[in-house]
Amino acid sequence: MRIGIPRETKTLEGRVALVPAACSDLIRRGHEVWIEKDAGVKSGFSDEEYTTLGVKIAPDAAALYAAGELIVKVKEPIEGDLKHLRKDHLLFCYLHLAAEPVLTRKLLDIGLTGVAFETVELENGDLPLLTPMSIVAGRIAVQVGAHYLHQPMGGKGKLLGGLPSTERGKVVVLGAGAAGGNSAALAASSGANVVVFEKRQDRMAQMMALGPNVTALYPYEAAVARELRDADLVIGAVLVTGAKAPHVVTREMIKGMQPGSVLVDISVDQGGCFETTRPTTWKEPTYVEEGVIHFAVTNMPGAVPQTSSQAICAAILPWVQKLASGSWRDNEALVRGINIEGGKIVHPALKDMAV
Repeated sequence: MRIGIPRETKTLEGRVALVPAACSDLIRRGHEVWIEKDAGVKSGFSDEEYTTLGVKIAPDAAALYAAGELIVKVKEPIEGDLKHLRKDHLLFCYLHLAAEPVLTRKLLDIGLTGVAFETVELENGDLPLLTPMSIVAGRIAVQVGAHYLHQPMGGKGKLLGGLPSTERGKVVVLGAGAAGGNSAALAASSGANVVVFEKRQDRMAQMMALGPNVTALYPYEAAVARELRDADLVIGAVLVTGAKAPHVVTREMIKGMQPGSVLVDISVDQGGCFETTRPTTWKEPTYVEEGVIHFAVTNMPGAVPQTSSQAICAAILPWVQKLASGSWRDNEALVRGINIEGGKIVHPALKDMAV
């Protein structure tokens, strides 16, 4: 199969879907691999590193999409990509269509088959292709949250971990999956007092085991509102596979927070779990609502492309190999990952979308 790897065009996105070593594995299996010129540069991989392994370089996006049958990229296609996509393309990337009705309509009109990384689901419910980027996003959330708490950035001027003679900072994390769990772990290791809201008992136990400065609670609405009042940093990491994220935090709750506090919404790709969330970019990452700084960048892991590209490639390569083999419909996890096909919405979580 001819596999095409386009250059990512989302604002300040530096990742590449497949690193040179992965392309070499695919070529050894008899596939033809194309990559758009300079697609790997921001991740630390030159065109020469690809060509020496037998990868073909497409001079631009038009040539790349024309050459490829299986299109493997990181983020959802945007305007520059959409004009090149064809009905016969098999698209494999993060799609997050629940929060993107306009994009969904355009992809339906094209008629291609779209398999989303975030909905490739194992029988036990695990999401193997979402996990690595969730880990990265969870850690970045604490880093950027701590940064925006700095007074020159508009924050309340508080150090999360505190020190002798001062109060520790307080971090509230909503959700204890891969993203929220990593946020909680990093925040706890910094010395902050951490409150994690989670419904699953096993995850609550994992959070409590992080240390004596971590409390795990069930997300009753009143409890969430109470803990937000004196929180310095709140991280939203709520996930319903393939569906739009529920608003766990309302505007009224945010009104009760202290000015200069920070909200980081990792769930923004699926619409966000704060009522006040609206998507931002790394170029303009924040805005202020009700006196609270909001960070809602839709491609958080794109800020560390060398790390993120290696991580996502290691996760997706076995699945790319299955897709390229031609017999991938025998794989239930990949079939569960189909979002759209032949002009129709396929994934159950998207069935009620108004597009």
